[in-house]
Amino acid sequence: MHGQIHTAEQAIEFLHSRINYERMSAALSASDFKLDRMRNLLRHLGDPHLATPVVHIAGTKGKGSTAAMVSQILVGAGHCVGLFTSPHLERFEERIRIDGVPIEPEELVEFVDQIAQVTTMIDAESGGLKPTFFELTTALGWLAFRKRRVRIAVLEVGLGGRLDSTNICRPEVCAITSISRDHTHILGSRLSQIATEKAGIIKEGIPVVCGELPAEAEAAVRRIAAEQSAEMTVASSLVALSGNLIGDHQKKNAAVAVAIIEQLRRRGWTVSDEAISAGLRNVTWPARVEVMSRQPLVILDAAHNWASCGALLDSLNSLHKSGRRILIFATSADKDAAGLLRRLAPEFDTLILTAFQLNPRALPVAELSRIATQVTARRVHVAADPASAWKAARRLSQSDSLICVAGSFFLAAELRGLIAEEAGQPVEPAAHG
Repeated sequence: MHGQIHTAEQAIEFLHSRINYERMSAALSASDFKLDRMRNLLRHLGDPHLATPVVHIAGTKGKGSTAAMVSQILVGAGHCVGLFTSPHLERFEERIRIDGVPIEPEELVEFVDQIAQVTTMIDAESGGLKPTFFELTTALGWLAFRKRRVRIAVLEVGLGGRLDSTNICRPEVCAITSISRDHTHILGSRLSQIATEKAGIIKEGIPVVCGELPAEAEAAVRRIAAEQSAEMTVASSLVALSGNLIGDHQKKNAAVAVAIIEQLRRRGWTVSDEAISAGLRNVTWPARVEVMSRQPLVILDAAHNWASCGALLDSLNSLHKSGRRILIFATSADKDAAGLLRRLAPEFDTLILTAFQLNPRALPVAELSRIATQVTARRVHVAADPASAWKAARRLSQSDSLICVAGSFFLAAELRGLIAEEAGQPVEPAAHG
């Protein structure tokens, strides 16, 4: 296989040729996620994950924003910092950043070529240990961090925690930003079950920081922290924090980020108060109540569950006081479309329903329309694709209108570049900081 990967397109094609749970709409269960494959893959690659200490962040929502804040603070403190998040918005390389900058396409080619050689060997020798897309992507991050001699890496959990491929790491601090119901077919339907899965990232003797959790969830996390002799800190959003990200929920994320930094300081990492305030002030994180335009006000958000939709609406109410409200909405087939529409529809005058095109998990627009007619009396328009939905929204809007894009990260990804281009913004700033 050596030398077969020559371009970034070939690298991404190879990765997507693997089992990819990000693109599967069929029901999955915890049995689909095993750490044996990840351990085996990393062993063949020389265990690159052992070279870099980690801040490991799980949570139903807020983990990406919190990871971005922690990374920005540590970069400002002079450390060489790796950041691993998922999914990406516009370029695959966004998933793996060093000092806030995505890796170069040439690096992607180099690391995927190395991974492809090892994967071919593993495929030939093991029946049930063939690595998946996300496992290869995680390993790719570790290779990049090792080669670039990253001093500390911030890892966002992909799904759950206990069985997520990022859980093969040696954390300095673990964190759980929030717990609410999402991916219930994999993580369980009770908050205690979901909390137990997420708390699976807690390691023996390693401090854990939590956001403000529901009582049932907090009790489960405290139990596991006690079993692991891990000191647990609950970050209070009552602490006054000024940040660059919009919304009260981001204040909660900022509180978790600062609590993480405090734990790192206690473990010997040098981070000044100035680096903390500058990091929070300068961080950007796309598709999280992202203001794309002012007239009309265009907000792009990746909200895709009840809790994140609630946080989005709170932010919209502070940003937009009067004028027509238009929602562009699409979601994945495994999400609670009816519940999301019940939450969002009353706050908008007009709904434009669509389906994203680049991920097969999209709920077909005809099915989405059928659900919408059952849960709302709001005026509903249907658009075959996100670009058509955007055109329809522009036709219906005036200068004092609000156009909000929500329902899925994949919808945000397909519309962000188009909206930015029309607004005359640079399309590239998906990198934070």
